[in-house]
Amino acid sequence: MFVAGVDGCKGGWVAVFRHMKTGRSFPRFVTTLAEVADAPERPAWIAVDMPMGFADDALKGGRECEKAARAILGPAGRASCIFSAPCRGALAAKDYPAANVRNRKAAGIGLSKQAWNLFPKMREVDALLRARPAAPIFESHPELCFGRLAGAPLRAAKKTKEGQAARLKLLTKAGFGDLPEWLDLFPRKHVAPDDVIDAAVVCLTAFRRAKGAAERLPAQAPKDRYGIEMAIWR
Repeated sequence: MFVAGVDGCKGGWVAVFRHMKTGRSFPRFVTTLAEVADAPERPAWIAVDMPMGFADDALKGGRECEKAARAILGPAGRASCIFSAPCRGALAAKDYPAANVRNRKAAGIGLSKQAWNLFPKMREVDALLRARPAAPIFESHPELCFGRLAGAPLRAAKKTKEGQAARLKLLTKAGFGDLPEWLDLFPRKHVAPDDVIDAAVVCLTAFRRAKGAAERLPAQAPKDRYGIEMAIWR
């Protein structure tokens, strides 16, 4: 049985698969998230670094899961890694100004450009979950996962040499010995090294969830109007 961790990248998505018994792991570049769900490995759980579940109204400070995540990362100065997901009305907007207006109109809260840049992937995930409500896909976040792996949030950003080295060291100890070689497997125009690293660490959360050992933020997670859970797992 396999599990998978997925991170969005410029060309689509990068997935890291891991066999539950043997630990055999490998990365794969795909253009759609559905390709991971439909992969020959048929992963039992798929952890994805992307917001899932959108409130009807924009929530000050974001969803409860985002507030909980910031509380964990805040002491290490990493709370800014967690941006607030848009409200569902904003997600349907055609451009950034319209999305920003809809988010503000819902609850007086603006929308970050970082969030807007992820709209195509958020829409893709949302459409997949609505079409396949039983799909074993859930939201995770690399910084929360690394924090759990290290015992405390990492202070060095992932794009720094120090940050990348720390993350590679943690993942190597966790069984991803071939990870350094994976960083150059894909064209940089499609997949950046940190995309592969992030996919690997959320793959560990998929592994923990399959074992019943993953943690959900918040513990009692609400669902949106389509029954999609608004939670971040680590």
